[in-house]
Amino acid sequence: MESITVAMPAYNEAENIAAMVADVIEVMDTLTDDYEVIVVDDGSSDGTGQVVKSLERQYPRVRLVSHEVNQGYGAAVFSGLTNAARNGILIKGGAYLENFGQLKALAFDKTGTLTEGKPGVQKIIPLNGSSEDEILAIAASIESRSEHPLARAIVDYAQSKNISFQPLASFESITGKGVRATIDGKTYLIGNHRLFEENGWCEKEIHGHLTGIERKNHSAVMLGHEKKVLGIISIADAIRQDADNAIQNLHRAGIQKTIMLTGDNYQTAEAIAQEIGIDEFHAELLPEDKVEAVKNLLTQYKQVAMVGDGINDAPALATATMGISMGTSGTDVALETSDIALMKDDLSKLAYLKRLSRKTVCIVKQNIFTALFLKGIFVILAIPGLATLWMAVFADMGASLIVVFNGLRALKND
Repeated sequence: MESITVAMPAYNEAENIAAMVADVIEVMDTLTDDYEVIVVDDGSSDGTGQVVKSLERQYPRVRLVSHEVNQGYGAAVFSGLTNAARNGILIKGGAYLENFGQLKALAFDKTGTLTEGKPGVQKIIPLNGSSEDEILAIAASIESRSEHPLARAIVDYAQSKNISFQPLASFESITGKGVRATIDGKTYLIGNHRLFEENGWCEKEIHGHLTGIERKNHSAVMLGHEKKVLGIISIADAIRQDADNAIQNLHRAGIQKTIMLTGDNYQTAEAIAQEIGIDEFHAELLPEDKVEAVKNLLTQYKQVAMVGDGINDAPALATATMGISMGTSGTDVALETSDIALMKDDLSKLAYLKRLSRKTVCIVKQNIFTALFLKGIFVILAIPGLATLWMAVFADMGASLIVVFNGLRALKND
């Protein structure tokens, strides 16, 4: 739900306040059905409370809060956001900081998220009379147009071998599978096993090589022409050193389920999930399959965060309750789509963020209770005439100072 806070200018007429709130509601109705308007009463406008209460009856989405309550909320959330930023976590709004503490499930992409995102070519397997240099030259020429981490690994390896690239006559990206390209009038396919199976280009001999590659937890990139596989490139991407500890800390912090969503093969995904302690994994997924997986998790857990870094992760990041991107290795699309960015690609910060979220929400609740309690005490004393001017000052300014200073506690690291 979107929350729109309306802070009324000092000494504004009550009728003007009603008009301003009505205008806000009219605009919001054209944008979304899921929102609320919070009106902050600073006490300087006569009749604000009565006007807003009238609006509350007319518009169920309107709520009135005192300025002490708003200050208590704002100080705590602002301090929490500042704390997160100091620790390399950028959050696009207070709502995401609040809600992160309630998460029960967290989904991860594999390449570039749970792994370093710096894969390297380990081996080239020539087939059907091809040579290693020929395979590398064609593959690198095609992959030079791709932004995928595995493509960059092939290009970097070819450059280290001083392989010359060939111009492309055409280039077509096949989402989640690979690329179709034309060089010197010849059409080539390069991509994963699924791409070649669907095109009927795989042979029994190929499966033996793929099994050997997958047992080593490597990824296989296949190159083919005229329904023949010319070669297989074995690529390995190291698991992040902190990945297993990050997953363990998330479980300790209250995450019930960790899930890995990857387009890689089943054997590699299974081996990585077991090594770092992931509870559940789904392999050989296209971007739309990741979206469906996130939707299923939302049905089961209500709130789910997705952590990813690539273009293919963007739809899943947008579908999840919260999208989290890797700030250093993440693509521009992933960073734009996400709600939270880990600026140093440090997965251990996720557990810290969950603890910070709970701490911030706890302080917000303390502030609201304190503000309402002091107001309530003053009202009770005022009824029999026991309240004094200084009591009124303390109930007003004193409450404001208390909740602000209490909110600043969120600045402290755990």
